[in-house]
Amino acid sequence: MTMRGAAAIVGFAEMPTRRTYEGRTAMGLMAEASRDAMADARIRKEEIDGLIVEGGDFYPAAIGEYMGLNPNFVTGVSTMGASGATATSVAAMAIHSGLANNVLVTLSAPRETGMPWGSPPSPGMRTEFENPYGPAVAANTGYGLMYSRHMHEYGTTQEQLANIAVNQRYNALENENAVFRGQPLTVEDVLNSRYINYPIRLLESVMPCAGGAAIILTSADRADSFPNRPVYLLGAGIACDPLTGWARERLTRSVVTRSAPIALQMAGYGPSDIQFAQFYDCYTILHAVCLEDAGLVPKGEIGPFFAATDTTYKGSFPINTDGGQLSCGQPGDAGGFRHVVEATRQIMGRAGVRQVERNDLCMVNG
Repeated sequence: MTMRGAAAIVGFAEMPTRRTYEGRTAMGLMAEASRDAMADARIRKEEIDGLIVEGGDFYPAAIGEYMGLNPNFVTGVSTMGASGATATSVAAMAIHSGLANNVLVTLSAPRETGMPWGSPPSPGMRTEFENPYGPAVAANTGYGLMYSRHMHEYGTTQEQLANIAVNQRYNALENENAVFRGQPLTVEDVLNSRYINYPIRLLESVMPCAGGAAIILTSADRADSFPNRPVYLLGAGIACDPLTGWARERLTRSVVTRSAPIALQMAGYGPSDIQFAQFYDCYTILHAVCLEDAGLVPKGEIGPFFAATDTTYKGSFPINTDGGQLSCGQPGDAGGFRHVVEATRQIMGRAGVRQVERNDLCMVNG
């Protein structure tokens, strides 16, 4: 027996993404987002009996104490950008197994002025095969190699993938939570931006920001008692590949080839049934590869797909309808969480001018 439809999101909140939140702490941002999510679901703090946070940088018990919670189930997940999607799946698992009834998931990043972004990679992230060549900041080197290889194998062009950033910027223009709200972008703008690690250009990568979000999940038999339209989790798949690129079988293939089939089989749907998607987008190339590997676009055809398809919220297949991380900003691991939040917003029918027409079935990738 799977957890298909066993849990639903019944409330959410998202802090506006900003370059910085001066003087604010990560715990403070999580508390504020959590308060607003509970208000959105009209649930009392005392009714929250499950708590999940990003577990690599925070002790879940400390977050619970800070917010005055006494959960029966508490844990932290640490899957980098996928932490928000993973935490949502774990929350549904906890509800399905009877460990909790109402679970709060919250992630944030403050990024105060002068604070270094991130931390040095762990020893396992860089090896004798990489250190001598001086890997670039963040993940630029790995995704630069993926991008180059995709162009070599499939003839993908930079002009084609520039449409990813342009379409997502269009989605962000009227999103009050987006850091690039009201700032339009063209393909020429993307192609004229400087390289940060060939062939990745500046406007094909995320900007580190500050922000936070929270969601409330409950069991299916309680979901209809809440004021918002329930957003049921129908399927989930969680998998990982070697972190270092050289250890993978192919640079142009992601772990989504394993996680997506699990989620789709559990949900009872195929890729052709998906109405819109919210996919991880730290760089245009990872976004592109994951869409292919989920089966939403045939392998190697993502370049022509973006050149010919309107993926804005008005288009035939909407993707990252809030602007994604590329145009909303990446507040740490809460950046990937925004895809869960936007899917929830759209299915609840609360996206305002960005509301997609067909909003019953969304695929989310972290």
